[in-house]
This record gives sequence, C-alpha cells and structure tokens, in this order.
Amino acid sequence: MTVDELARQARTTTRNIRNYQSLGVLPPPSMAGRVGYYNEGHLGRLRLIARLQEQGFTLAGIRELVDAWEQGRSLGDLLGFEQVLTAPWIVEEPEYLTAQELLELFPQAAQDVSIGLRAIELGLIQPEGERFRVPSPTMLRAGAELVAAGIPLTATQDEFAALRTDMERVAARFVELFERYVWQPFVAAGMPSERVSKVTEALRRMRPLAATSVHAMLAQAMEQQSAASTAVQIKLISDGCPASDREVE
Repeated sequence: MTVDELARQARTTTRNIRNYQSLGVLPPPSMAGRVGYYNEGHLGRLRLIARLQEQGFTLAGIRELVDAWEQGRSLGDLLGFEQVLTAPWIVEEPEYLTAQELLELFPQAAQDVSIGLRAIELGLIQPEGERFRVPSPTMLRAGAELVAAGIPLTATQDEFAALRTDMERVAARFVELFERYVWQPFVAAGMPSERVSKVTEALRRMRPLAATSVHAMLAQAMEQQSAASTAVQIKLISDGCPASDREVE
C-alpha cells in the first residue's frame, strides 16, 4: 500500500502516519525507488495505536510499550501479532441508503417514528448528512426478510437486541478461552520471543473457529427446535381430529 492507501484503510491521515514514523511508533515503509510501500503489519500497528489512544495512552507511552515489545523480539513477529490482534472481524463493507430506500425496505417505519429512532439507537443505521450509513448490510437485509415474511418490525428489532446480547456472551467466552489458556501462560512466562509466533497462530485459528462453531451449533439448534415444533403441531392436530378421521389418515 502507498501512504495514501494506508491512511484510507486505517481511517487516519498521511500526516499522522508520518508523525508516527518520526516518533518511532510506526516502522518505516519498504522503499521502491522514491516510493514507500506499507503492508498489513503497518495497518495492524496503526489500528493498535488508535485503540491504545482511545484507552488514554499518549504517543510517548505507546512508544515505550512498542520498545518493550521489540526488545529481544523480531519486528516481523510483532507486526504479525498486531495484525491478527487488530484485524477487523467484520469483512462486509458498509452501505449508504436514503430515507426513502429504508422506507421501501421497512414500510412500517413510515407510521411510527420511534422505529427509526430505535434503529439508530441499536446501531443498525447511522445518520450521515442526507443519507444513512448501514454498518452491516447483511443484518439490515435479514431484518427486511423477516418483515417481508410477516414478522412485525418492532419484534424484529427486539430480536436483534436479544441476539446481540447472546452473541456478546458467546464472544466473551471465546475471548476468555484464549486469555486463560494462551495469553496468560505466555505473559506468565515473560512473553518469550520464541513463543510470539505460536501465540499469533493460536489467535489466528480462534477467529474463524468462533464463527464456524456458532454457525454449526445454531444449525443444530434450529433443526431440533423445528422438529420439536412440528411434532407439537402434529399432536395438536391429531388430538383435535375425531377418531374416525385419524383412522382414515
């Protein structure tokens, strides 16, 4: 990536990038002639810097942290770990819709302004000028499909909120597994440089495992719940039919 491409992906400015380099918190790019090129490791470092700044770290403090990390460790290993640690979990690109386009997907919102306000509160849509930013088009369109199937929009929003709570619990359990059995032993051992690559690989494996495990478990649960519901409906119908009708069937 060029510095402009890196700045765009990291949602920062080229001035910040050059400032980070001058302060020593961001490694220099690889040079090809007079053009500097950055890689995913640099993007991971920028995301880590942004996250640490949000937590109150100064650039001087971040420099000390980075220096401590790099002592006795390969810079490549460190950048690789930062890349995996800070890589976004959401791979879908946000979309931008007008109010009219949203109303075409969710006509019920035209009669109740509170529905739109709750959608903003839940983070499903974000006002930006005359349009709305949709962070997860997949979730929005899933909601539209539920509404088209006859589920009230308010009930769909309630389910989204409940699902988010459920997924936060699942995510917390997977993170706790990594911290307890991978990260804490690594820290207790003094964060030895020869184990950085193993910790990075463990983290890399955890990312898809969490999603695939949830998907597989949900599929099993849906099958079980659907079968149970069908069995109940059949029993209710059977119990409500005269004996002669059941014999014919």
